[in-house]
Amino acid sequence: MVPIEHHLHSTYSLPLVLLSIAVAVFSAFVSLDISSRLKYAERVSRIRWVSAGALSLGLGIWAMHFIGMLAFHLEADVSYHIGIVIASIIPAIISSGFAFYIVSRQTARPRDLVISAVFISIGIVSMHYVGMEAMQMNAVLTYDPFMWLLSAVVAFVASLVGLYLLFSLPDVSRFHWRRLVCSLLIGLAVSGMHYIGMDAAEFTPLATPQALTGFSMDSTLLAFWIGGSVTTLFVLMLISLRNEKQLERQSIELETKFQSVIESANDAIIVADAERRIVQWNHGAERLFGYAASEVLGESITLIMPERFKVAHEQGMKRYRQTREANVIGRTVELVGLRKDGTEFPFEMSLGTWETEAGLFFSSIIRDISERKQIEEQINDLVYLDTLTGLPNRRLFNDRLDALLAQGSESTFSLFYIDLDNFKVINDRFGHSSGDVFLRQVTDRLLTTITKSDTLARLGGDEFVILSPNTGSNLAAHRAQQITNALNQPFLLESEDVFTSLSIGISLYPSDGRTADDLLKNADIAMYRAKEDGKNGFQFFTKDMNESVARKSQLAMALRKGIGRGEFSIHYQPQVHLETEVLIGVEALVRWTHPELGMISPSEFIPIAEETGSIHRLGEYVLNEACRQNKAWQDAGVEPFRVAVNISALQFAQKDLPDIVSQALEASGLAPEYLELELTETVIQSAQSAIETMEELVALGVHLSIDDFGTGYSSLSYLKLFPIDTLKIDQHFTKNIETDSKDAALVKTIIRMAHELGLNVIAEGVETKAQVAFLKAEDCNQAQGYYYNKPMPAEDLDSFLYPYKKSV
Repeated sequence: MVPIEHHLHSTYSLPLVLLSIAVAVFSAFVSLDISSRLKYAERVSRIRWVSAGALSLGLGIWAMHFIGMLAFHLEADVSYHIGIVIASIIPAIISSGFAFYIVSRQTARPRDLVISAVFISIGIVSMHYVGMEAMQMNAVLTYDPFMWLLSAVVAFVASLVGLYLLFSLPDVSRFHWRRLVCSLLIGLAVSGMHYIGMDAAEFTPLATPQALTGFSMDSTLLAFWIGGSVTTLFVLMLISLRNEKQLERQSIELETKFQSVIESANDAIIVADAERRIVQWNHGAERLFGYAASEVLGESITLIMPERFKVAHEQGMKRYRQTREANVIGRTVELVGLRKDGTEFPFEMSLGTWETEAGLFFSSIIRDISERKQIEEQINDLVYLDTLTGLPNRRLFNDRLDALLAQGSESTFSLFYIDLDNFKVINDRFGHSSGDVFLRQVTDRLLTTITKSDTLARLGGDEFVILSPNTGSNLAAHRAQQITNALNQPFLLESEDVFTSLSIGISLYPSDGRTADDLLKNADIAMYRAKEDGKNGFQFFTKDMNESVARKSQLAMALRKGIGRGEFSIHYQPQVHLETEVLIGVEALVRWTHPELGMISPSEFIPIAEETGSIHRLGEYVLNEACRQNKAWQDAGVEPFRVAVNISALQFAQKDLPDIVSQALEASGLAPEYLELELTETVIQSAQSAIETMEELVALGVHLSIDDFGTGYSSLSYLKLFPIDTLKIDQHFTKNIETDSKDAALVKTIIRMAHELGLNVIAEGVETKAQVAFLKAEDCNQAQGYYYNKPMPAEDLDSFLYPYKKSV
């Protein structure tokens, strides 16, 4: 078989050439339409679409090739080997299948596109050159190497460009002209490769024609095969179009339902794309942020963020795009939003994300939690703040003290325990509502004395505490004096000037304790020592105070029990007229004989009774017993005289004091003129209220006197207003009239002033004859003291009263 040394000439049928190109473009379009669904298909559905795409592209390439072969005319008869014709379909379908499988994955990376283009170009080249081998003719087929290589390169480059356009541009499923461009490129790649490959072929006739063997088909049979292939492509196209319409209809229905759901939601629902542009904005978002949808669609989501959060948002988005690590996505977080009017508010956001052919999207469901935050703050205030003053309460103070102790520093800090000296009197006199107003005024004063690093807290009642970091003993003393001075100025309460004072106990860290309990307890102990030392001052804790506190606690418990057990008794001290030295009355003085501790001084247990509230019960006992005893003396024939009973400030503040006195008189049968109530000067601090109570007592017929006159803070102008009968000169002045000219001058002044006001004057603590002579010379009316007799039980006083018995 020797070839003739010339090549056969060939021609093309232009209509068939154009048809071959159209078939290639058409098959590429069908294949790419199928491939647009690959990334979003699931499992079995994906396998079906991959198979359909591979079949459509493979058949399209094959049909295009053999239509091109029918358009090709040689100067010799040509038939086709049926087996090879069929076999040429296989590489086109297999290579297309590999390509579609690769691009069906969720992300199409550049490497994947290159691999897919390689497979498609291999399929095109393989199908073409295998199909060429199916030609049966009396000629030898050879190829120009350059043109052969060029055909392969054209197939690869055109396939790569087509796939790149398909998978890199967004919304390819919605913009069909882009898919058409891709189809044209792939179609031209197949056609270009075919006709370049045909140009590379050289047909050299044989010198001696031979009979052709094997199964073969002529052009007519081949035309039927091609027609079948194209028909199959049309069927696939129709199926694809039908599915597309169905998917679009379902998509529209789902989108409509989705839109209805998000628009009916009360919460704000916002969807943004990968570039953070807002693409969905429901009515809830309009209500929450104040923007209409037309104002924000296409704008950056940072529009609703305060400026200080935008950088963190940028960084978070960048990190997610790079790593796909979901730090916030899928969780509910609390953030701060910015409304159109510039106001900020707290909101709760649930963030989700999804990816489609159109790209990456983020959905935010946002709920305004302003009301919830406000409720949480209110609850927090109830838990940690005092409802009356707004100061930290005991719990918050303990937290801050524990935090300071947890630092483990040896730096000294001070703890001030503050208690008002006469708040109960003010509270009882003016009522609890006015008492609350007074506490708020005290709080305002205390706040002016602390620094930014200090913590002022109210523990309850009239007890306050200050935690002052980096404060040693010298500075603590200075601060305590500042606090004392601040509260010594009068307060205005119900149009009256009200005075108060405070007692401060100070403990220092670490010398007075290293735990919160020890520091608080020791400061409390020091505060009570300050009260015992006269109030209106401060005391540092010392170790010997613990013994005093232990005794005080013991007496406080024993005092309550002692009243019921009859441990208390009344002693009476005579009061005499100085000029005649005739008995004109007695003062009832309470005494306590403890079964184990023995006699306990009134100066020790009376303050405890006042602090614990036992003074009310004790005072009623003294009042009732004194009235009963005085009536008993009268019934025994003693000339009637007055019995004087001390009324503490706490007793006087009782609203029902006139009723208590009236009941004591009625129970004993004692006439009111034989009872005298001795009041302390502290009642003058609430002058108007005090006058009202005094007038009610005077209306009963009892006498009133001011006890320990000159030792308090009273205003002399109030004396003319009070319905009192007597001033009692405090024994501190009386005992010094012989040695201290100033005390002597004060006593003279008090006596002269009292007489000018028409008041009776009685001097306490008279112990010497010289004192008696001085008082007589100054026209003092009465006296009592050891010079005449010490306080004694009622039975011992009987002998003293014998001269005053009426003759029978």
